[in-house]
Amino acid sequence: MRKILALIIATSLFISCGEDQDDNISSNANISFKLSHSFNDTAVTAENFTDLDLTNANGEVLNIERFRYLISRIELINSSGLAYKLKDYKFTDLAEIDSYNFNGDISIPSGNYTLKLIWGFNEEDNIDGAYQDLNTASWNWPTPLGGGYHFLQFDGKYNINTTPTAFNYHNGTARISDGVFEQNFVTIELANPIFVTNNTSIELKLDIAELFKNPNTWDLNVLDTPLMPNYSAQKMMQENIESVFNIGEISN
Repeated sequence: MRKILALIIATSLFISCGEDQDDNISSNANISFKLSHSFNDTAVTAENFTDLDLTNANGEVLNIERFRYLISRIELINSSGLAYKLKDYKFTDLAEIDSYNFNGDISIPSGNYTLKLIWGFNEEDNIDGAYQDLNTASWNWPTPLGGGYHFLQFDGKYNINTTPTAFNYHNGTARISDGVFEQNFVTIELANPIFVTNNTSIELKLDIAELFKNPNTWDLNVLDTPLMPNYSAQKMMQENIESVFNIGEISN
């Protein structure tokens, strides 16, 4: 009888331990992200972005020649306010489809989250020459304008149907005056609930049209080039950038 009882206890312990291991495995979620891009309702991809005639909120018809941007401190925040940083930074080039997708650097507990990120780098991270891959991509922001790195390079032509004219919508640190600068990053928090389980994929959608309309209607005939040393233009960009991102499809 004692042998039977000991066997029952041992079997119970074995099953219990096995269940704990399974629970630990299933509670650790690996997260991946897919960046997608549009201009209002028009999908913008690596295959078509140079071929599109797009009309902004001010009525200018434009083409995109280059669109590259940086986001950083990509975090998922649980219902208790605990933040899990999934990626230090992500550099995306619209011309390179392989740059659209990325994985989180850590796994996190399954559950409900919201997404938080920074457009560009904050003051702590925006350090001259600190990131070799960004240096290689010629992503540096000029030292006389505050140094560090670009947040956005958006180049193209407008007035396509009349006299095509170049524009350079470049965003980074805002220069107030010689040697005086203002941080110009944007902290973006998306309230859409995200249920995370193992191998969750999150689509992060960027609407390029928002750069021209919300809250500032952008007149390319006035603000086309050069915008990097233009303090007012940089602060208008900062305001318009706040609404560029939305959560898209979430798959588990």
